[in-house]
Amino acid sequence: MRSKLWASAAGLVSAAVVLAVAEIAAVVAGAETSPLFAVGSFVIDLAPAGVKEFVIALFGTGDKAALLVLLGLVVAALAVAAGLLERRRPPFGVVVLVAVSGVAVLAVTTRAGASGFAAVPTVLGMVAGVLVLRMLIGRLAAWERAESVERLSPSVGTTGPSTQARLDRRRFLGATGVAAVAAVFGGVLARSMNATATAVSAVREAITLPVASTAAPAVPAGASLDVAGITPYVTGNDSFYRIDTALQVPQVDSSNWALRITGMVEQEIELGYDELLALPLEEHLVTLACVSNEVGGDLIGNALWLGYPIRLLLERAKPLAGADMVLSTSTDGFTAGSPLESLTDPDRVALLAVGMNGDPLPVEHGFPVRMVVAGLYGYVSATKWVVELKVTRFADAEGYWTPRGWSALGPIKTESRIDVPSAGASVEAGTVAVAGVAWAQHTGITAVEVRIDDGEWSPARLADTAGVDTWVQWVYEWDAPSGEHMISVRATDASGYTQTSAEAPPAPDGATGWDSHRVIVT
Repeated sequence: MRSKLWASAAGLVSAAVVLAVAEIAAVVAGAETSPLFAVGSFVIDLAPAGVKEFVIALFGTGDKAALLVLLGLVVAALAVAAGLLERRRPPFGVVVLVAVSGVAVLAVTTRAGASGFAAVPTVLGMVAGVLVLRMLIGRLAAWERAESVERLSPSVGTTGPSTQARLDRRRFLGATGVAAVAAVFGGVLARSMNATATAVSAVREAITLPVASTAAPAVPAGASLDVAGITPYVTGNDSFYRIDTALQVPQVDSSNWALRITGMVEQEIELGYDELLALPLEEHLVTLACVSNEVGGDLIGNALWLGYPIRLLLERAKPLAGADMVLSTSTDGFTAGSPLESLTDPDRVALLAVGMNGDPLPVEHGFPVRMVVAGLYGYVSATKWVVELKVTRFADAEGYWTPRGWSALGPIKTESRIDVPSAGASVEAGTVAVAGVAWAQHTGITAVEVRIDDGEWSPARLADTAGVDTWVQWVYEWDAPSGEHMISVRATDASGYTQTSAEAPPAPDGATGWDSHRVIVT
């Protein structure tokens, strides 16, 4: 049993050496060649849509941390297997280590913009890991042989391990300890250097955004209801949800950023960051929502965006007849297919956004430039770190999520949510404020109704709002009797559509159903 534990430790240390050497080599070769996050992104790309949906539903915005923990456990298990196999059936432990490293090589070299050179750090790590594994298992075997010889021919009068056994034990433990410490120290230092090598925080903080040539209408004083626990009308940058495929947040220096408009256009366009800031920018309050949002979920936020209308750039490019889609591409390779008519509609907000709530875009929300399109789910419109807009056709191209089981078109569905009282809450009998938010971006909310148990629907009071592209707060003053009750809410939009009671999951085009909370009145 002891030998199996030490063999397992040798496998874990060898895997740590693979990662550490790869990270160290990536300091020279470029942070983008590090395999650490490339493998995670590779797994995200390969995972079925149902798995992604389950992970997001389970962990929400913590989905990436959960994935990293899961990957760490898988790598640890494979490393243990490599150590055990190399001890019992060499060279199968080496084969396992090489195979796992091969997956990392594939992940690194298939990232957006990668070349074959990107494999070098991982290959160097693999070679170092194999050498360490063979060395450690060899020393473990020597220790075991020395102890075996001692058991067969014990020295007269001895009460402990022989000199040779003690020497071999020290050689194994010493080598294992040195390799482990070096891997941890070197790997952590190199990871820190790789994480900061392309950091753009200082660049972002030095940017002063221009004043909008077209300011957003002032938020009405009555847009925020005086109800404790209700969602704020404007979502702070730190509180805004983040769902994307980037396991490691792309670090894009605005001085090197450029947007290209290509494809079915008469005139291709390339635009730099300073050129974009020099254009007459507009401010708009727009609520964005993730298609993965469950009924009553919090993957939604409302912010003040500063940017330039995409339609004006497309007018300059002059799309050709037959084009009906714009495929936007992120610097990390993510793509989204947006209807061309949505991006060219003069009555719809569709921006190349550079600012969020008065500040340059936070890095995790797309700095230096992202897309913001009112009325479409983010997976078909809200491309962060955007670098290309390709005018094409839905018949010829697909966004990232479409071949993974999601609808090619992503109009946002009319929804409403109860914020207070929370599900399962206990409240005192009497007047209880039932309140929350409702949204139907690019259409607008005209009514919200609340039902208690199986009673009649009663109208809620709507707060003011800055426009149809933002959510609206609502409140219903309920004369609550003692007992256990079910509260439900539904909204009606400006088109006359009222939320359906039919429950549907987020896939393939957004969840439906009524948000309902069971509460106890005492």
